[in-house]
Amino acid sequence: MRPTPSKLDRPNVYRQPGFVPFVIARLIAVFAMQIQAVVVAWQVYEITGEPMSLAYVGLAQFLPMLLLLMPAGDLIDRYNRKPILALSWVGAAVCSGALLWLSISGAEQVTWFYAALVLYGSARAFIGPALQSLLPQIVPRDHLAQAIATNSMIMRTATILGPVFGGLLYATGGGELTYAVCLVCFAGGLALLIRVPVLYAERMQALETTGWKRFTAGIHFIRSRPIILGTISLDLFAVLLGGVVALLPIYASDVLHVGPEGLGALRSAMAIGEILVGMYLSVRPFNRHVGATMFIAVTLFGIANLVFALSTLFWLSFAALLVAGAADMVSMYIRSALIQFSTPDNMRGRVNAVNMLFIGSSNELGVFRAGLSAAWIGAVPAALIGGLSTLGVVGGWALGFKSLRQVNRFEDASPERQPLSISK
Repeated sequence: MRPTPSKLDRPNVYRQPGFVPFVIARLIAVFAMQIQAVVVAWQVYEITGEPMSLAYVGLAQFLPMLLLLMPAGDLIDRYNRKPILALSWVGAAVCSGALLWLSISGAEQVTWFYAALVLYGSARAFIGPALQSLLPQIVPRDHLAQAIATNSMIMRTATILGPVFGGLLYATGGGELTYAVCLVCFAGGLALLIRVPVLYAERMQALETTGWKRFTAGIHFIRSRPIILGTISLDLFAVLLGGVVALLPIYASDVLHVGPEGLGALRSAMAIGEILVGMYLSVRPFNRHVGATMFIAVTLFGIANLVFALSTLFWLSFAALLVAGAADMVSMYIRSALIQFSTPDNMRGRVNAVNMLFIGSSNELGVFRAGLSAAWIGAVPAALIGGLSTLGVVGGWALGFKSLRQVNRFEDASPERQPLSISK
């Protein structure tokens, strides 16, 4: 009889060289990015008092990402991903420095803030795909599911602490103190990233195709796999139509009357739900009925946003966002694992660039949509319509993407198992 392996003999992602420094580096950088996101939105709204200004905050970040994500994915697949990530963080730090200078100089012209956010959006076009593509080069495939869950859970720690500290820092020392802390965080992340070894990289095949074909290879890969196409598009439209994060400054100021500290807490509520679920998944990641579970999670996300839209009580709004975050974590875990398990290493940069375009960028475009809706019909009706739209998307995708609804295990999305078809 084969002896039962002890706990010390079981796979442990924390023993992988470079995983802990990578996670801490990403934690620090995301911490800075979250602080910056909550403070610049509050600062711009404080200067203008106009909901449309929040729409432009999202648009200023979305447009450069739209233009640069596809070339970024190609570069990430062709060159060493770690230096690309490092240079991207340098660009984000330059944005923090620009916002620091604007705060010190007492600038009241929000155009300069939008210009700094354009630079930030350009850096993010490389940060997202590089981070996602680098993780499978740090841990082996049999540790990947645990690494995804653990990495997501730890990142949500930054998402919790970032907005809270951002609100407190801004209330204490204004933009000067806040953006200075962001600069220090980016510097610390860069110092740790140097210590991360790349152990599982695969060489990209000879590039005999044109640049345009390389750029669009990620799109063709996703379109040929209905499970991945359904996963990405479901999250895209759920976030684009149903997200309420962009409306939080208005709710904090005009509906709940809780100020910048309350805004930070509201921004952290979703992250608290995410990290609680992420802690569970990092210990017991599941791999059964993943398609149906994703649809249930997105449905719960829409219902929680409806509760938030109608709430005038801070504790109820906080609880609704908490539930929305928990549901979103389950959806994100399934989406990330499906994509990573189904994509060869020499395609990860381009596939993750497309994923970032349709998922990450949908946050910024959703900000524009929500801000525009709030300007036209008010914040509460805009949030209510968004929640209802999410539920409509879930119903439509459940009918249209049968293969996604029926997928059982993550391995079912592997290239050798998934049918090559654009049919749904």
